[in-house]
Amino acid sequence: MALSDYLSFARKNLRFLAFGLVVAFTSSAGQTFFIGVFGPEVRAAFSLSHTEWGTIYMNGTLSSAAVLTYTGGLIDRMDLRLFAGVVIAGLAGACFVMSSTQSVVALTVAIFLLRQMGQGLTSHTASTSMARYHGAHRGKALSLVSIGFTIGEAILPVLAVAAIAAWGWRQTYSVSGIVVLATIPIVLWLLKGHGARHEQHLTAVREQSCADANAAGNKTRWEMLREPRFYLLLPAAVAPSFIMTAMFFHHLTLAEAKGWSAEWVTGSYWIFGLSTVLALLTAGPLIDRLTAARIMPFYLLPLAAGLILLAPAVDPLWVLAYLFLGGINSGLYFAGLTALWAELYGVRHLGAIKSTVGAISVFASALGPVTVG
Repeated sequence: MALSDYLSFARKNLRFLAFGLVVAFTSSAGQTFFIGVFGPEVRAAFSLSHTEWGTIYMNGTLSSAAVLTYTGGLIDRMDLRLFAGVVIAGLAGACFVMSSTQSVVALTVAIFLLRQMGQGLTSHTASTSMARYHGAHRGKALSLVSIGFTIGEAILPVLAVAAIAAWGWRQTYSVSGIVVLATIPIVLWLLKGHGARHEQHLTAVREQSCADANAAGNKTRWEMLREPRFYLLLPAAVAPSFIMTAMFFHHLTLAEAKGWSAEWVTGSYWIFGLSTVLALLTAGPLIDRLTAARIMPFYLLPLAAGLILLAPAVDPLWVLAYLFLGGINSGLYFAGLTALWAELYGVRHLGAIKSTVGAISVFASALGPVTVG
């Protein structure tokens, strides 16, 4: 697909796409790539070993996974404007809790809130809304909106490292909460007129024919869980959550073990971001043309190649190759996985379906850091 077609689609849907991109970027405050750079300071503040910190992170994340199947499904029943506002306010509150925590128990609660509101619900809001309301163009919509995740991954870790050095980790999370809170009026403004969009969506869903391949039967969560196919797909669907969460969480530890500087590793995240964007922009039109079901069987290959290159690496330049390949996997993941669930199970119950998969992915992401640590 020509770039002009991409730009034409973006112009026609600019406001709603901007909503998704802003929400995706905002989720960074609760994502592992952001929380992970606070690890050394948090461990020092609470006298934690790597394993103890990983265990706290696991417990908070597992608790988030336990409730995500319920909270994520609320997007199917609540007005998107209300849902998005509440979720972003909750993420801002989680940042303030993190900045003020004084005990290990409170730290676990803070991690739970950050993971639930950030990695869980804020990212869920961005991707589910794009897949639901863009129909046959969901591949392009998910690709463009997922650039918000990529921007966060590329710039926020290095900014956080600098802010922590200048202000301390608590003040940095306080400022993060203020920034997150400031996005609420922007998000609500971008959703102006959403009521008409939602009515059009409901009308389209009611009129879908069973013969329409994109309808996918609009299966419920429980119908999905009764399908053997779902369990065959699941390991590949959650593998990046387990692997990349562990890697990003321990990047600074890995840098220390290999004698690389933290600034070099976090400062190279832009490579990850660049390759993610390239993969997103390539995958979106391919998904719309070929379907996600044909693209996704190959999406783990770049991640496997990156890890194979990184394991024996001594020269820090190999970080660039690892991050580039990891970014390709990330782009395919962001663009393809939500589109795959929409293709297979329809969009009427997409929030519930995606939150179920998301909860399992969060569970996998919780196991990653403590397993590696």
